[in-house]
Amino acid sequence: MAVVGTLAVVGVGYGGYKAVSGDANRYAEVVKVEPATKSYQEPEQRCQQVTVQRQKPVKDKHQITGSAIGAVVGGVIGHQFGGGSGKDAATAAGAIAGGYAGNKTQERMQEGNTYTTTEERCQTVMNTRTEKNGYNVTYRLDGQTRTVRMDDEPGDRLPVENGQVVTD
Repeated sequence: MAVVGTLAVVGVGYGGYKAVSGDANRYAEVVKVEPATKSYQEPEQRCQQVTVQRQKPVKDKHQITGSAIGAVVGGVIGHQFGGGSGKDAATAAGAIAGGYAGNKTQERMQEGNTYTTTEERCQTVMNTRTEKNGYNVTYRLDGQTRTVRMDDEPGDRLPVENGQVVTD
């Protein structure tokens, strides 16, 4: 019984102390709560499959075969014209023109010799990430408005001890 009486006296004494000190049942009014965030950039690689057209490898990149065949055909056609030394000149001119035409014909054929394939193309993009890292809490105490950072979202009021707001 003596212990209960002692605890009662101590409790009443502490309550009286709090009443005298002015902080008993005293709270600061929470005026505004805003989430505090932190933003940062994070790289992300994005890949996709794309269809592309490629030129097949060329075996005769100087078009020698086309030039040779064109020269022979041109020479044969040129040989059909003229007579005497004119026939020789027509054959030579036909061979030159045929060689050039055969070269260009083979070049166009090689350019059109393509195949279609699928390739993976990737690019790095920067994504903005935002994460919450607490709360900016604005409160009013003794006619003054202040802001403090807190880990957790408070309620409508904050307790006051020894004239200071308790934020833990």
